[in-house]
This record gives sequence, C-alpha cells and structure tokens, in this order.
Amino acid sequence: MDLKKIGMFLKEQRKEKGITQEELAQILNVSNRTISRWENGRNMLDFDVLIEIADCYQIEIREILDGERKSGNMNKEVEETVLKVADYTSVEGQNHNKRMNRLFLFAIVFYMITLLFEGYLGNVKSGFFKGFSDGFLKGGMLGIILVGFIMTSRYGKRMRDFKMRILQKMKKSL
Repeated sequence: MDLKKIGMFLKEQRKEKGITQEELAQILNVSNRTISRWENGRNMLDFDVLIEIADCYQIEIREILDGERKSGNMNKEVEETVLKVADYTSVEGQNHNKRMNRLFLFAIVFYMITLLFEGYLGNVKSGFFKGFSDGFLKGGMLGIILVGFIMTSRYGKRMRDFKMRILQKMKKSL
C-alpha cells in the first residue's frame, strides 16, 4: 500500500470538492494536522474515517486504498466487510477504554488508600509498618502505572496490525 499515492489522491479529491483542510477536518471531526498527515502520506486513515471520507468525496473505498479512480462498482460484500470491520474496531476501542477506566479508577482508589496510610502512619517514625506501607503503597502505584502503559502499548500495536492485515486482504480481494 502506497501511503504517498493515497495521500496525493486524497488531496486531489479534497481540492476537486473545493474545500480546505480545515473545512474537511471539521466535517470529519479531526484536526487539520491529521488531514495534512493523511495527504502527505505519513499516516493512514482509521476504518471509520475511511468510510466517512469515501462518503464525503463520493468515491469508493477501494479507490482510496488504491490511490486512484476506478471504473465499475465496488463489490457489495467487500463494502459490507469494511463496514463490519469499522464497527468491530469501534467496539474494541470502547472495550479497551472501559478496561483503562477501571484501571485508572483502581489507581485513584489505591492512591487514596496511600494518602490515608501516610496520614495514619505519619506519626510512626520507624518500624515494620512504616517501611512496609511506604514500600507497598509506592510499589503498588508504580505497578498500576506500568500495567496501564503495557495495556495501552499492546492495544495500539494490536489494533494497527489488525487494520493492516484487513487492508492487505481487502486489496488482494479487489
């Protein structure tokens, strides 16, 4: 997949419509920097945006993926598959957000417990409980941060890999 070619094609389509990057960004609810990155071939569109931009430009999804106009109609099954994949990625993203929200809620609760223990044990200058609480609570907070980082990085890579596999399969089927 040639991102530069796709980017040039998207730029041509936008200019044919007579709209600016800022106007397109408002229509698609993204930043104009995002539009610029697509048109310069630095980033690929997400599936849900791919469908929206195809509708906006009144072109087929395969034309965007190929970076050129095609004659003939897109296979209805392929179009339905793309729509299902877009729905799947949206649902997967929502599920991931729910998991991350739970993790951060747990982090907040853990932090509140840390503050309570520090206030309660603040008068104790030494001893087992003071050392244990400091180490345990600080370690717990670090653990939560690390788990959040791992979850977000694994999720992002997994979704990017999934999208690239689907796009490659779609291109082969066209």
